[in-house]
Amino acid sequence: MKTKLRTLALCLVAAGWLSVAGAQGLRAEIGKPLQQAGELLKAGKAREALAKVREAESVGSRSAAEQQTIDRMKAAAAQRAGDYATAVQALEALAAKASGNELGQLAEQLAAAYAQLRNNAKASEWLNKAVAAGNNSATVKQMQAYLQSASGDYNAIARDAGAAVTAAEQAGRKPDEGDLLRLADAQQRTGNTNGYVGTLEKLVTYYPKKDYWTAYLGRLQRKSGFADRFALDVMRLKLATGTLGKTDEYMEMAQLALQAGLPGEALRIVEQGYKAGALGTGAEATRHQRLRDLAQKQATQQKADIAAQADAANAEKSGDDLVKVGFAYASIGEAEKGAALIQKGIAKGGLRRPEDARLRLGQVQAQAGQKAAAAQTLRAVKGNDGAADIARLWLAAH
Repeated sequence: MKTKLRTLALCLVAAGWLSVAGAQGLRAEIGKPLQQAGELLKAGKAREALAKVREAESVGSRSAAEQQTIDRMKAAAAQRAGDYATAVQALEALAAKASGNELGQLAEQLAAAYAQLRNNAKASEWLNKAVAAGNNSATVKQMQAYLQSASGDYNAIARDAGAAVTAAEQAGRKPDEGDLLRLADAQQRTGNTNGYVGTLEKLVTYYPKKDYWTAYLGRLQRKSGFADRFALDVMRLKLATGTLGKTDEYMEMAQLALQAGLPGEALRIVEQGYKAGALGTGAEATRHQRLRDLAQKQATQQKADIAAQADAANAEKSGDDLVKVGFAYASIGEAEKGAALIQKGIAKGGLRRPEDARLRLGQVQAQAGQKAAAAQTLRAVKGNDGAADIARLWLAAH
């Protein structure tokens, strides 16, 4: 806020100089001390400048033009001197005779001055007048955020920040990171868990920073309706975004991959854990090696059996097993073959979870380098149980 007021003061200095230079009928006993005040302000001597303004103000029988010029210079000098009460008095006198854009600017300056006086009620009042006069500048929005935060009115913060985010998206623009952070904070403080998770998703989509990914993926599974069967997918996203780092997480992820019938993926996870130094050391090193050996054994066996599994899946009435085998093919490095099998399974129909199948197809298409097809497939995934969430995040993370 202090930086903001310094900027406003500089604007007022310029306005004061113009008024002094251009005023008609300004008497010498008023014009001279105001001219000196302007020179003192340029030299950084605000208190001395304010004294000169008061000298001009002591002259009697002042005209309306003279008083307006005095008020402009007084506001500038008072703000620079940190005398916000005097600045408010001068600015309110100017605002009483202003309209349109000028009123909008003066109201913004008054809001900033009242905020410095810790009178947030008056600051909000003048800020509303600024907006009503058509002043929707970035600094007005910043002050609105500041005053809302100071008031603790997080419902208002959520409403205003949400409106700003929506407006940006509807205009085809990336929402401001600050608006998204304000919205997320307000939603968290008001207990809007689903809204908070949704805003975190926007943060990782528009500003994919590691901290945002950590916050989002740590809460995704607590989202209402999110199915437990996507636990491995959440960990895949953690691995892809560099937010999977704990030894227990590598172990859990590898075990989930084994349970899903994907030993090739489990082995890659274990190897990455060893490479990262999360596995293979400490008191549990022997346990880590046992998991590594098990994944290696099962991966070797799967490679030997997978062709027969594909034949068996092809004979089934529904396409579920083809989808499963196709995803397994991708897990052992044969993504193109896997994508073809999943597509065949989807075409066969009778799927227990069609959206899951489309999610797996998009993931495998991405792995096969079919980026355009993967994006089209993943964007088409629907549902409220987590499949659509994972699909959108897969696009953001890869």
